[in-house]
Amino acid sequence: MKLEQLLAGLSVLNSLEDLTIEINQIVFDSRKVAPGSLFVAVRGTQVDGHNFIPQAIQQGAIAVLCEDIPDQENTTRNIQFIQVTDTSVALSQVAHNYYEHPSKSLQLIGVTGTNGKTTSVTLLYHLFTQLGFKVGLLSTVENKIAQRTLAATHTTPDVLSINSLLREMVEAGCEYAFMEVSSHAIHQNRTKGLHFRGGIFTNLSHDHLDYHETFKAYIKAKKKFFDELPNSAFALTNIDDKQGRIMVQNTKATIATYSLQRVADFKAKILENRIEGLHLTINDQAIFCRLIGVFNAYNLLAVFATGQLLGADPEEVLLLLSNLQAAEGRFDTVVENDKVGIVDYAHTPDALENVLDTIQKTAKKTQKIITVVGCGGDRDDKKRPIMAKVACERSDAVILTSDNPRSEDPYTILAQMEAGIPKDQDHKVLTIENREQAIKTACKLAKKGDIILIAGKGHEKYQEIKGKKFPFDDKQTLINKLREGSSSA
Repeated sequence: MKLEQLLAGLSVLNSLEDLTIEINQIVFDSRKVAPGSLFVAVRGTQVDGHNFIPQAIQQGAIAVLCEDIPDQENTTRNIQFIQVTDTSVALSQVAHNYYEHPSKSLQLIGVTGTNGKTTSVTLLYHLFTQLGFKVGLLSTVENKIAQRTLAATHTTPDVLSINSLLREMVEAGCEYAFMEVSSHAIHQNRTKGLHFRGGIFTNLSHDHLDYHETFKAYIKAKKKFFDELPNSAFALTNIDDKQGRIMVQNTKATIATYSLQRVADFKAKILENRIEGLHLTINDQAIFCRLIGVFNAYNLLAVFATGQLLGADPEEVLLLLSNLQAAEGRFDTVVENDKVGIVDYAHTPDALENVLDTIQKTAKKTQKIITVVGCGGDRDDKKRPIMAKVACERSDAVILTSDNPRSEDPYTILAQMEAGIPKDQDHKVLTIENREQAIKTACKLAKKGDIILIAGKGHEKYQEIKGKKFPFDDKQTLINKLREGSSSA
């Protein structure tokens, strides 16, 4: 595509030389530059792409999109420089142009919030697939183009990958696409310029303050998504969350509300919540679903509401919802050796509290709850003592262990968690750094009928230690250790 076509709609401050040259690819990682590339120098949180312009040119970039045009005395070739105010915004526009605006050919729905994003988009994907449509999915667990599954590396991919995947969805005949929208992606303009048919707000709690620094900044990032929705879209918000109305107060989209506690456009009431599933009413229609917990009642209600807002028949939606299952690693239950194991991605205090509250409400008095939990390294350290406190207050036994320590010392992370243990609760806490040993110990401590929660990593199939990812699967490890207990008995 010609450079001038890529720059369509972009506010250019200054450009040098010829904009009619042919561009082979767009790159914002200098390591991926090949001859004929347009290199976009983006200022990130860790590195500044402007520092890698010489490397990009050396590797064959023929055009550079940047905020500051560098001194050209050191360049040996005629490079086309284009200056803009914000390269992260410019990258989004260039990506949309390069892939011919695929989001305009889809009914694209974005889901944002602290918890519930993965479950909501996964349920929506399966619901609309069963309604007879070809559907796309962008999620933390996996990406799907109709029935084809691709690995996911981020909650929300980079803007080039998003557009590439959406273009594949369009070419595969998909009519709908459901995607998780993270606060990082919103702040970094990865979703800017995408044509959303609707946006969903789930809830907001303590998370990602390592990146946003303050809760106010975190709220602002989430709200930005709804501020940028067009008037042709809908904004569906959970008004039981205290941020629910704030999210949509400046949106141009048509606002719809859902609630379990207040008067709303879409209303649900839990009739029974047990380990087998939820019995509830949605807009006065009774339904039994295989998902468990109050948090899943919200997810199901949001999915039902979205179905209605997109024109699906409400009775057909309710019928299909009754057979849907949650995403992998979300209240993922196994039973082995007369013991119940639950694997959940809960990695925030609010998510852990929700999961443990659900287990407490569905467990019998004779069933003890044993929780294995850790906290990730290089992430918000303020939540570490809170996570331990939540686990202690809602479990009969707690084992603190490593999550993904990344570059941090795992024992430092554990010490910070231990600081949150209430003094009258320390007798029921063990600290075992090795995650496999922690899960094994939990299985040994459990008696017949007891419930073991493995929290934090959910669907992940690795453990990241000192920059390397080692194979590790919470669910499979849990199953193996429960079976070992059975064979040794």
